[in-house]
Amino acid sequence: MQTTSHLLMIRPVDFKFNEQTAGDNKFQVAGKQENVQQEALAEFDGFVNILRENGVAVTVISDTLDPETPDSIFPNNWVSFHEDGSVFLYPMHSPNRRQERRKDIINELAQTFEVNHQTDLSFFELQERFLEGTGSMVLDRTHKIAYACLSVRTDKEVLDNFAMLSGYEVIAFEAIDESGFPIYHTNVMMCIGEKFAVLCLDSIKHTEDKITVLESFKATRKTVIDISFEQMNHFAGNMLEVKNKAGESLLVMSEQALKALHGTQITALSSFSKIVTAPLYTIEKNGGGSARCMLAEVHLPLKV
Repeated sequence: MQTTSHLLMIRPVDFKFNEQTAGDNKFQVAGKQENVQQEALAEFDGFVNILRENGVAVTVISDTLDPETPDSIFPNNWVSFHEDGSVFLYPMHSPNRRQERRKDIINELAQTFEVNHQTDLSFFELQERFLEGTGSMVLDRTHKIAYACLSVRTDKEVLDNFAMLSGYEVIAFEAIDESGFPIYHTNVMMCIGEKFAVLCLDSIKHTEDKITVLESFKATRKTVIDISFEQMNHFAGNMLEVKNKAGESLLVMSEQALKALHGTQITALSSFSKIVTAPLYTIEKNGGGSARCMLAEVHLPLKV
């Protein structure tokens, strides 16, 4: 239940630095804007090829030029797909990211997968309350626990609403970077696998919250791999465990993330999964997200 071999990815047509998201995403770095779309597209296509070569089923749908959605390459923020056939749509903080929600994408997936129910939480945008999917929440799908660091993009009321509708337990906490600035998405400081958890423990602000998270990992029998602030800043927390068609566990991350890890951490992670990487430097720098952010897991049941 924790992992799937089916992923949704959105192929960019106008990827670029998004001014609307830069205020609270400290992982974004404004750099040169020449050829950013072309470089990001090459990274995207290379990433898809690597996943497919490793036996992962990837549904690729192209973005559209109108409306303007520079961050469409990160679909896990606006939608999540669940094993009971339910689909959740989420309220997004930045106005130009709200345009990423596309019913035609869900309709296309529904040709292959069972979609039994859709829950649209986007009405919370009218209240200036947000929850950006599996960026805001890192889900332990097996034990139905949603871990979430609260931020401008992760509102406790919306989080509790998701929990009520989905049957998840919420473990919420505050997380900050080394300068004390709130971390914008939980999935840059935490990854949950079937048997392990990667997290930047130092980023959790309050001691009691650290204890709560660690106790939850102990209760769910997760081996904890702790990463530093520096490693987190290189996207070493932005990983996703998936399965290939043969049932083999793969841990997907960027080349930058792997280079940030120490040998003992790599050894520990390799004992659980085959590590699969791709170079995503342009996407990471301009978008402030990495490999995990680009992958929307499709846990929907296949149609018979």
